[in-house]
Amino acid sequence: MYKGNSFLAIVPARGGSKRLPNKNILDLAGKPMIAWTIEAAKASKYIDTVVVTSDSSKILKIANKLSVNTLERPKILASDTASTFDVIQHAVDHLKKHFDYMVLLQPTSPLRSEKHIDEAIEFLIMKNADAVISVCKTSHTPKWSNTLPKNGSLENFLKSELVNKRSQDYDNFYSLNGAIYICKVESLLKDKSLFLRENIFAYIMDRRSSVDVDESIDLDLCRCYLD
Repeated sequence: MYKGNSFLAIVPARGGSKRLPNKNILDLAGKPMIAWTIEAAKASKYIDTVVVTSDSSKILKIANKLSVNTLERPKILASDTASTFDVIQHAVDHLKKHFDYMVLLQPTSPLRSEKHIDEAIEFLIMKNADAVISVCKTSHTPKWSNTLPKNGSLENFLKSELVNKRSQDYDNFYSLNGAIYICKVESLLKDKSLFLRENIFAYIMDRRSSVDVDESIDLDLCRCYLD
């Protein structure tokens, strides 16, 4: 609870993963990766309830050991085509208690801490926002990116006016880092999306805390940071 507002943290964790099998329960510095997110949510000063939603009995068992609520997700909501909104709605519908805000915490962001969660919540209330989503500064400007033809030619890769520009000559660019999504439950159910059309703001995180584990190299990076 913060400033009279209640907060529900939802940790969505599928059992399957194509790029990195069983990634949510892989060992990270002595504990399953998902444990880092659960423990951060539990340590938050403002989150009232934490629920882990999963189709995996192994993941639900870990969550139970960490003393948080669990919800077995139907297989239809564990497929590659299931939307994040559908998973959230399923969790919200199965909880009897009303919450003012939903905080989505993906287990693939293990370096996001309770400090970041609480700062994002404080920022949300300070801005009187309906939603806040975490971002981080990109390492390179997206203007240096393009598609490649089959022969790999770089002839038209950059626009001519960009060829001699230095990285410091560009404005900062930011990308969603997947670590924190906070949304007013009423607005979420109305728009059926975490990315609301209005009254939504960015909470900026550092790149170190923004590692999103998708492949083995990302997990290795987390291990280096935690070593």
